[in-house]
Amino acid sequence: MSAVRTVLGDVPGGELGVCDAHDHLFFASPRLPGEELRDAAAARAELAAFRERGGGAVVQWTPYGLGRRAADLPALSQDTGVHVVAATGLHQNVHYDEGTLAALRGRAAEVFVTELTRGIGTSSVRAGLIKVAGGFHALDAHARWTMTAAAEAHHATGAPIAVHLELGTGALDVLELLCGELAVPSHRVILGHLNRSPDPVTHRQAAGSGCWLAFDGPSRTHHATDWRMPDAVRDLAEAGFGDRLLLGGDTTTASARSVDGGPGMPYLLRRVAPRLALAVGEELVRRVLTENPARAFAVDWR
Repeated sequence: MSAVRTVLGDVPGGELGVCDAHDHLFFASPRLPGEELRDAAAARAELAAFRERGGGAVVQWTPYGLGRRAADLPALSQDTGVHVVAATGLHQNVHYDEGTLAALRGRAAEVFVTELTRGIGTSSVRAGLIKVAGGFHALDAHARWTMTAAAEAHHATGAPIAVHLELGTGALDVLELLCGELAVPSHRVILGHLNRSPDPVTHRQAAGSGCWLAFDGPSRTHHATDWRMPDAVRDLAEAGFGDRLLLGGDTTTASARSVDGGPGMPYLLRRVAPRLALAVGEELVRRVLTENPARAFAVDWR
């Protein structure tokens, strides 16, 4: 039976409710000094605020080595009543020191499978997806290595692969590698950050493959393109791809949390969803927040 692998165990996709399909409770990278998401109390408050707005699930895309704090996630989920899905995988190489990456050479897929099936680190918390990342309009050697390992882990477990697209670019290159060369079924691939490059032709080409298209934000860094997201979603819906869309908040810095004065997770339901409803209708927004993630993250686990 298909199930979403949450930090508290496997649940039917229909139990997720309203889902923030791309966000972060914990995240720490040398690329964002001083903005680390490390405070468990703040994470709990953010989840509670999301729950108050009607949220039911959050998918954390924080991968290996970037401060996931997997052992803290079950208590946060239990305390707030929000399902949480954790990730394995690797981000771009700029987020790591060479020692961390060197220790994974030749065994990245093994580590991903272990975290999906047994637990992350010394915890028993299992990941429910694999997060990887592309480059700006290209795939470098690191991206190809991590995506090859992710594909191997997918074939061993069935886990979905979520892809950070740098500035929203490189979608077709990612699909050629993952779904073409590496034979990952397209419906198991989630492309993130597409709002950062609002190219309707590329969006429709990517959607035509059968993959999932994730739109996230708002973001101070990407404010120049975030406002075009409703038009991009409407274009895809009118082209018949409303059943391939996902929405998330992608809170990556402490100052972006609602409990610290930013938009945070609640903004997805407080402002983004109503704004989208004006563009595509409330029914499609409901399906994008509930039915689509229930299918995107549910797996016949192996």
